[in-house]
Amino acid sequence: MKILFLGGTGNLSTACAREAISRGHELAVLSRGEREDDLPEGVERIRGDIQDAVLLGELAKRGLDVVVDFIAFVAADVERDIEAFAGHVGQYVFVSSASVYEKPPRHYILTEETPLGNSFWQYSRDKIDAEQVLMEAHRRGGFPVTIVRPSFTYGDTWIPTTTGVDYTVVWRMRRGLEVVVPGDGTSLWTLTHASDFAQGFVGLFGQPAAIGEAFQVTSDEVLTWDQIYQTIARVLDVTPKLVHVPSDVIARVDASRGMSLFGDKAYSTVFDNSKLKRVVVDFQSRVPFEVGIRRSIAWFEADPKRQRIDANAGVEKVLAAWTRAMVAFDGA
Repeated sequence: MKILFLGGTGNLSTACAREAISRGHELAVLSRGEREDDLPEGVERIRGDIQDAVLLGELAKRGLDVVVDFIAFVAADVERDIEAFAGHVGQYVFVSSASVYEKPPRHYILTEETPLGNSFWQYSRDKIDAEQVLMEAHRRGGFPVTIVRPSFTYGDTWIPTTTGVDYTVVWRMRRGLEVVVPGDGTSLWTLTHASDFAQGFVGLFGQPAAIGEAFQVTSDEVLTWDQIYQTIARVLDVTPKLVHVPSDVIARVDASRGMSLFGDKAYSTVFDNSKLKRVVVDFQSRVPFEVGIRRSIAWFEADPKRQRIDANAGVEKVLAAWTRAMVAFDGA
């Protein structure tokens, strides 16, 4: 198949590019030229601005089987794509987010039929708006859209935690410092390795049953947040000092982190991938978190320049606030 990625040098898209090339597809990637070295051999690299209507019009004339937009975040982005590719592509794939589901969830197991709605996170509301524009274009004019909803998907260059994806948690654990875990650490969560996501994602390409449908693509492995942090510590061969702090307290100290927690990570979340497996019959998650995080830590520790600790100040602020709160409670 002839495939075009709009934005193709990020965590998800790079893994999907590797998967597409491994399956023998003809792939072109439109980007601004950042991180192109991560793309596999065989990819046609197109440098340009996705807002360039003339460029998109030229690309639309290629007779593309699949167009994927990895960097569409708001309704205006997909409206631009509909204008450019309607009538010129066999399938348009929009990368949405599993955070579009209503929060708090009515049930901890989520399917594609779970109602949408997220009052905590603007990012999620923007994705919902974009999904609605695309589905309306499908209903009105047959625009061949497929919506994909990943959850927290990490690759070798990410260390996924509730504080972000940088080196902070490893840096703290190696020094015997406390690590903040939201809530009591027992809520359920799903972390997906990018290579597993890519297998399911690329498997949807060219599938008639995927047109006009939404699919969540995640791992089948479910862990508590305590287990996630304990797994990181086990790989590092250290004993973690986990401090459980209510999400409400974290949100009061760090509003942006609060949006991410209440808009996504604070609730037990298990994804039912049955719909995906009916269409991509060979899909299975192959990389357990302990294997994936070992690879991630090795990547960071292979080069000190990669070891950013951007979240450290925020962690210390949360710990200080929680310590003050506990002291006040003890003195009451």
